Amino acid sequence: MKKADTPTLRAFALLEHLVAADGPVSLADIAHEVDAPKASLHRMLASLEAGGLVIREPGQKNAYVIGPRLAQLGLGVMMHSGARRLRHAILARLVSDLGETCNLTMLHETEVLYLDRMEAPWPLRLDLKPGSHVPAYCSASGKLLLAMLPPEQRAVLVRALELKRFTPNTITDPELLEAELDRAAHKGIAIDNEEFVVGIVCVAAPVMDAQNQCVAAIAVHAPVSRAPLSRALEFVPRLQEAARELASTF
Repeated sequence: MKKADTPTLRAFALLEHLVAADGPVSLADIAHEVDAPKASLHRMLASLEAGGLVIREPGQKNAYVIGPRLAQLGLGVMMHSGARRLRHAILARLVSDLGETCNLTMLHETEVLYLDRMEAPWPLRLDLKPGSHVPAYCSASGKLLLAMLPPEQRAVLVRALELKRFTPNTITDPELLEAELDRAAHKGIAIDNEEFVVGIVCVAAPVMDAQNQCVAAIAVHAPVSRAPLSRALEFVPRLQEAARELASTF
């Protein structure tokens, strides 16, 4: 906060602090960790709360988390940043090599957000454009992104999921889902075995940042008539190669 010597920059530094936190942060904790008077922090938080940039955690009077307006801004930056063209080029090469549709996603609350998607030139396809959301628990990318979360954060999200059945293979038992996430975390890949759409399989690999945190997932999906799951799993080394290329764009 010392370098943030204007009201705007001080507020921005406060938002950075909340974004970096693992969960709700109380005013007392912020005052302890941030070099600013408690009264000033309270005024800034009140202004940011009025603007939808932060909200108070339900049930905790003076604990703050990022608000929907800031979350939407962050997603917009990811969707339209200067790195978008580079990511799309990496995705295009991957689709050319594998001959199947590929996508790049991030976790957004309990859903998967498509940052980019490149269709293979086949007649059978899903209409999921960048910006689309799908449930996390029944998609390869979503299960992988959930699996790579810290255990406590993952447990909270899993408890919040409404495990609706989309196909006969959809996992709707929380304990079975936890076991599936454990396997995905151990293997470093996740699968969708016709769990979201009948006849479609998917395999996902993590995109890891410099701090070895999973920031996104890259996945390939195909109809089982053309690429059964055993065949899709053969794409993993090339997926992991593309994931390493993508890591430098985050």
